[in-house]
Amino acid sequence: MAEEDELFERLRVEVDKGQDPLRIDKYLSVHMAGTSRNRIQSAADAGHIWVNGKPVASNYRVRPSDVIQVLLDHEPHDFTIQPENIPLTVVYEDADLMVINKPAGLVVHPGHGNYEHTLLNALAYYFSQKPKDDGGAIDINDPNIGLVHRIDKDTSGLLLIAKTPEAKTNLALQFFEHTTSRTYNALVWGTFGEDSGTIEGALARDTRDRTLYKVYDDLEEHPEAKPAITHWRVLERFPYVTLVECRLETGRTHQIRVHMKTIGHPLFADEKYGGMEILKGLPTQKYRQYIQNCFALCPRQVLHAKTLGFTHPRTGEKMFFDSEWPEDITSLIEKWRNYEPNTLG
Repeated sequence: MAEEDELFERLRVEVDKGQDPLRIDKYLSVHMAGTSRNRIQSAADAGHIWVNGKPVASNYRVRPSDVIQVLLDHEPHDFTIQPENIPLTVVYEDADLMVINKPAGLVVHPGHGNYEHTLLNALAYYFSQKPKDDGGAIDINDPNIGLVHRIDKDTSGLLLIAKTPEAKTNLALQFFEHTTSRTYNALVWGTFGEDSGTIEGALARDTRDRTLYKVYDDLEEHPEAKPAITHWRVLERFPYVTLVECRLETGRTHQIRVHMKTIGHPLFADEKYGGMEILKGLPTQKYRQYIQNCFALCPRQVLHAKTLGFTHPRTGEKMFFDSEWPEDITSLIEKWRNYEPNTLG
């Protein structure tokens, strides 16, 4: 953790004298509009939530007259989302919501290190170009509208956007209660003896590298770990790699990437979780060059949010969307379909 004089204060609040004991993550989620409880917990884990001059854990219970500070390890940034003319692929849109097909490489939300060129900047521009009676009055800076869920920067595929507070509340509840349906396509290292299976493992940040997540079995030692369930089935088998469909029962950060690595099948070309190494195959120079050519075709984790299903928040209609693979995944899969091991031996 940074030294005290390297931290910058983002928020200071004194607890009311009549305040009942309450977990600090719950307390701050009320006082920091637009900031998720999970993000507050992560800040506490990093030592950035202080009470009366000392860092506290996310389960600390605030007391009357406590002085709470939320600290940053960098100077505060103006997070007002500015419009940027970034092309969007809109799959569906009505007065309540929209579904977009996000390309790989686009960050969904501004944050430390990614203050510009995000999906929300693109949405701000998109809405600014529409007449007021056709959604032009939507302010993407309003925390009561916007993203209902997220996918990683280098994951492509379908995302759901709420255009009204009522829609966001309804859709967020559907995600919370696991009544939505989402499937992803992924190319993973290795072959499977079975055609389908289920992975269960609670996820939290890796204590050794906080940019990564890992499965924790001991929930008493790691109470911050959140239950996660991924159902998978084989779509197509190739030598050394397999195309699978993953259906999420929960939607944790990096869930598919971590779960597949945990069972010995890292996503192909996933640099963070070991997928950029040659994990299976022939010990020949030709084969190594073949894999390097594959990495060049799709230089990011091979993961695409392919389908999305939910209930329309106003009409009650069952909505379902399917998306095609982007060009990089299409080219890579075609290359594996044409793989001829005898020519590489």
